[in-house]
Amino acid sequence: MIDTNTSAETNIDFNRISSAIEFIRANFKRQPSLEEVAGQVHLSPSHFQRMFTNWAGVSPKKFLQYTSLKYAKSMLKDKQATLFDTAIETGLSGTGRLHDLFVNIEAMTPGDYKNGGEGLQINYRLAESIFGRVITASTYKGLCHLAFCKSEYEGVHGLSKNFPNAELHNNQDEYQQKAFEVLSNKPGNLEGIKLHLKGTDFQLKVWEALLKVPFGNLSTYGKIAEAIAKPKASRAVGTAIGDNPIAFLIPCHRVIQSTGTLGGYMWGPNRKRAIIGWEAAQLNI
Repeated sequence: MIDTNTSAETNIDFNRISSAIEFIRANFKRQPSLEEVAGQVHLSPSHFQRMFTNWAGVSPKKFLQYTSLKYAKSMLKDKQATLFDTAIETGLSGTGRLHDLFVNIEAMTPGDYKNGGEGLQINYRLAESIFGRVITASTYKGLCHLAFCKSEYEGVHGLSKNFPNAELHNNQDEYQQKAFEVLSNKPGNLEGIKLHLKGTDFQLKVWEALLKVPFGNLSTYGKIAEAIAKPKASRAVGTAIGDNPIAFLIPCHRVIQSTGTLGGYMWGPNRKRAIIGWEAAQLNI
């Protein structure tokens, strides 16, 4: 028997959160406070904070930041606006707050984003691994890119899309060498590998959770969501996993659907199946 009272309450909650999201999107340039948004849906700030986080997977403040960041990125990239104009148009008090917004969420400065990595020196190298050809790339801070590819053109093209204005050099360094060792039949030996990642705070939490899935084991999107304390954010977790910039070393291949089916994989389901099978076999050697 369906509890009609519970269903009605759920619908009311959904409508409230939907209205709050629409209000934030329509008024983000004013940077409304938690109290103002909560007032729009007739809830106390504390109750609204809990309800919004449960439904949306992020806090109202973080959702406002994501909305502001998306607009600021379009200003910088599509309209080539100055940092000052972007800050003012986004509703921020100045370039300092714009800088903080980018660093806290995007892990780069607004200038770095606008320049597309201009001035950044990236070494890259292609090599054959037990799972196919790979391209690895690194900055002076650590490994920033690892992807399976069919050809050098495909590999370099993918790297260039992520860092369109960086200086790319076909050189191998220590970071890449350590990555190649792991990809050359030395499972689990990640000691000494440093990563230089750019992503949102949510993405970084998901990728960190992936690193904690033991070698040869599997997890699910739901379990990863629980691991980062966002149990209702399985779909967002799946998106973040799909954006993983470091194949194999950040083991997104170890995440499957709760039904037991493999699910998607950026580098193909057959490769995912092969990696999972190989890892399981290593445990029995």
